[in-house]
Amino acid sequence: IAGIAAAYHLAVHHGVGRVLLVDPRPPLTLTSDKSTEAYRNWWPGPDEPMRRFMNRSIDLLEGHARVGDNRIRLNRRGYVYATADPLRAAQLEADVLEAAPELGPVRVHKWLGKGAPYLPAAPEGFAGPAGLDLIRDRGLIHRYFPYLNDATIAVLHARRAGWFSGQQLGMLLLEEARRAGTMLQTGEVRGVSLAGGRVAGVAVAGDGQVETIAAGAFVNAAGPFVGPVAALLGVELPVFCERHLKAAFRDSRGVVPREAPLLIWEDAQRLPWSAEERAWLAESDEGARLLGLFPPGVHCRPEGAGEDLLMLWAYHAEPVAPSPTVPVFPLPADPQFPEIVLRGLSTMIPGLAGYLEAMPRPVVDGGYYTKTRENRPLIGPLGVPGAYIIGALSGYGLMAAPAAGELLAAHVTGAALPDYAAAFVPARYDDPAYQAQIAGWEGSRQL
Repeated sequence: IAGIAAAYHLAVHHGVGRVLLVDPRPPLTLTSDKSTEAYRNWWPGPDEPMRRFMNRSIDLLEGHARVGDNRIRLNRRGYVYATADPLRAAQLEADVLEAAPELGPVRVHKWLGKGAPYLPAAPEGFAGPAGLDLIRDRGLIHRYFPYLNDATIAVLHARRAGWFSGQQLGMLLLEEARRAGTMLQTGEVRGVSLAGGRVAGVAVAGDGQVETIAAGAFVNAAGPFVGPVAALLGVELPVFCERHLKAAFRDSRGVVPREAPLLIWEDAQRLPWSAEERAWLAESDEGARLLGLFPPGVHCRPEGAGEDLLMLWAYHAEPVAPSPTVPVFPLPADPQFPEIVLRGLSTMIPGLAGYLEAMPRPVVDGGYYTKTRENRPLIGPLGVPGAYIIGALSGYGLMAAPAAGELLAAHVTGAALPDYAAAFVPARYDDPAYQAQIAGWEGSRQL
């Protein structure tokens, strides 16, 4: 999606007449089609550039949705963060007040029937309220989210959020880019040649041969392989990869309403096991691991018009050491993942525990989050004249792609840059003040 978005903006909005997309696979089949396809402008903490960047990307997403009768199926159901922890509830309220200026109006609901009314999200469309709703009244929580754990004491509903069809977005951008002259070639980049110190050509392998294609600019949009591709230019990127899985199963009992938003449990937890199960698990080191404390962030959302439920939890997100042979595809299997995530979700949504005795057959897939240490992307010049990068899009690649492609195209063509551009250029790491700024950052609100 990053490469397609870059090509779209270069060709359609900047009139670059000769753009070549090179990929050894069909478009959107490496990690982009493994996404949860969700989006949000909720970016708490000290990261105003990310909030402005994501608001711009959502502006562009909504623009695409207005064309062609919402072909990309964008909704604004929102993200709902729930907690049963008083300390976490207080932190949510503090996060809301800190991040509010860029996110829209804040509505705090502490007493049932008082203050601004809470409006549930519409199942379809993207014209609902923006901003944030923080619900601290348990009666109001139970009224609108009766399926949540009765112990829930706070719910944050981030409103300019929801999901869309990533495949449809990608195809829309690709079709428009191709109509503007962009070409797509099946192949693998093997090298980048320089002349006078700047990019002059790219070696592409395909159909059993290698050809060198003359090019004045080269954009590294290689997803989890941005590191090895940058190494072709002698550039080392400050990135690493994390493995992320998702599972889908049929919620035939209708435990999670089909009109529900994306639901996230904010609390760390120990998985619910029976006494007999605990005793059995404690007998082995592997089993004992399942008795430990699991991190916050287990989440789910309805998928499609049927009964499918997507379930995700990054409890296994240890960094994968970067090398030309890593990441590995297909991803290494984790046969325990579906049951672990279902057990975690049953803490937030107790009705899901009914599936633990006979869990429906799940479908599991996943991809890699390619990240920088502060979880900001890399967009801009790569350090070699004529070379650029659009990468390290972590777990927000689909939602960020419209603004990321727009920003990359501005760098390549010399157009005016938005005020958040400097926060994402690779050269930011050369600034000691920037290194000091991010040294104390904790938590990225990553899912």
